[in-house]
Amino acid sequence: MLKQPESMKELEGRAAGALRALVGEIPALRLDKIELEPALPHHGIDIVARINVDDRPHMLVCEIQSSGQPRNVRGALLQLRNYVAHLGEDAVPIFIAPYLSPEAQALCKENKVGFIDLVGNARLVFDNVFIERRVAERPPADHRRLRSLFKPKSAQVLRVLLRDPKRAWRVTELAETAGVSLGHVSNVRAGLLDREWGRVSDQGLFLSEPDSLLNAWRDEYVAPEGERLAFYTILHGSAFEEAARQVLGAPPEKAKAVFASFSAAHWLAPYGRTGTQYFYADASGLERLKERLQLSLSPKGENVVVTVPKDSGLFRDTVEPAPGAVCTGAIQTYLDLWVAGERGREAAEHLRQEKLSW
Repeated sequence: MLKQPESMKELEGRAAGALRALVGEIPALRLDKIELEPALPHHGIDIVARINVDDRPHMLVCEIQSSGQPRNVRGALLQLRNYVAHLGEDAVPIFIAPYLSPEAQALCKENKVGFIDLVGNARLVFDNVFIERRVAERPPADHRRLRSLFKPKSAQVLRVLLRDPKRAWRVTELAETAGVSLGHVSNVRAGLLDREWGRVSDQGLFLSEPDSLLNAWRDEYVAPEGERLAFYTILHGSAFEEAARQVLGAPPEKAKAVFASFSAAHWLAPYGRTGTQYFYADASGLERLKERLQLSLSPKGENVVVTVPKDSGLFRDTVEPAPGAVCTGAIQTYLDLWVAGERGREAAEHLRQEKLSW
């Protein structure tokens, strides 16, 4: 059975409970009264808590929002500060939501507004009171929404946007370039705007915070699903490179194969050689690689790894830094390196400094 959305009344009740519990943890604070939907001149105020700090009265003025996405938070903070400005020096603004991401928490801090979320994050700073509490984990629903932004079809859109973050895109043009539906672009657009990673100008959608987007993608990234095959070849050095480039440089309608991971990084931003070569390939590309590189299956001691991904969108974002040396783009290469162990992370950071500094 699907869980019914929480009503505003239920959310107000949980918010009041979280506020009461937080205040109760501090011996120096005495809670005198909590009012839901108080009779004040400003109807936007959802909760007022009247407290005492060493015999000095204060009023915690709280606004509750069902969404803690940065775009929703920014406007609500301005409104809340405006309310408080008319209530006297003892009024302390507090923003409450089911969950506040680190970016949303930073917005509250920047605007000098306290915050509480129902996951356990909190910050109250006033008088002689300083409380700050952080919870590392995202709630499952928020985590699912974030992960959906990086699923294969959405990732095709993100890779296009990250090629040139300052470029503005119309929805139709972006869908055609990324090879996805208008619906997929609209979903990605909404996710980027909610998190303030993207903005809309008269010319269309562009990325305002590409580094924040890439950091979040990196932290959620898992290697593409597909068949991973380990091989051994007797070819080395220039002989291997020449044979590989013959396959990779062939017309893509015949077969698709590209350098990936450390092998792609060698062409994009050399950091250090590894003893293993990495490729993505479709079924036809795999056969061509096996033939030209003289590959034999190797349960041990492999020096060539080919992944046949379920996501064919990976082949839409490639670069060719030298004739025939077709590689995954800088974004995909960075992500694959990041999950390739400690040495991979070092190579990823080097690639980011060289190719992904915006």
